[in-house]
Amino acid sequence: MKQEAPLHALAAYLPEGTFEQVMAYLNQYKVHLTVTRERQSILGDYRHPDRRGGHRISINGNLNRYAFLITLLHEISHLTTFMQYANSVASHGKEWKQHFSNILKEFVGKDYLPADVEAALRQSIRNPAASSCADDDLMRVLKRYDRQKENHFLVEQLQPNQLFRTKDGRVFRKGERIRKRYRCEEVATKRMYLFSPVYEVELVAA
Repeated sequence: MKQEAPLHALAAYLPEGTFEQVMAYLNQYKVHLTVTRERQSILGDYRHPDRRGGHRISINGNLNRYAFLITLLHEISHLTTFMQYANSVASHGKEWKQHFSNILKEFVGKDYLPADVEAALRQSIRNPAASSCADDDLMRVLKRYDRQKENHFLVEQLQPNQLFRTKDGRVFRKGERIRKRYRCEEVATKRMYLFSPVYEVELVAA
């Protein structure tokens, strides 16, 4: 289900002081912005103009203000990259990374963000990941500003062999770390899956 967000209501989703800069982009490109309920696989989405309409961006409404801003800027960067290159470049290639870095630079050093978020973002600017979810350091910092949920933790915070439940109800047992991910066994099927260390899960009592 999607909820159309009046643009004046957008300020409630953004860090204080960023509304005017964000609105400048939305107005310039006549963006149709939609705030959605939480989606499992993505935080935001950009659709270029077609027969259905102009530029369209959707952002998950459950994100904290800092994650919402960074995700929105991520999608605006897809828009500006499309405006310059259309579909002739990779969606998260060097051209998009340059656009995203340039846009992010407009929002740092202005006291919009907490010091830890700003520091992580400055690191990310050097080589932006395909999503903030893929940038473990940035995601770890952004998670600090989420509304705390009882009995919920990041995978990296769990002890080895602890059981946890994902948002779709499946139960896993935490295993060893392999490079940047944790190898975890789904209890019901015995199949193995790799989890990001900063993926949020619910602890299951043994």
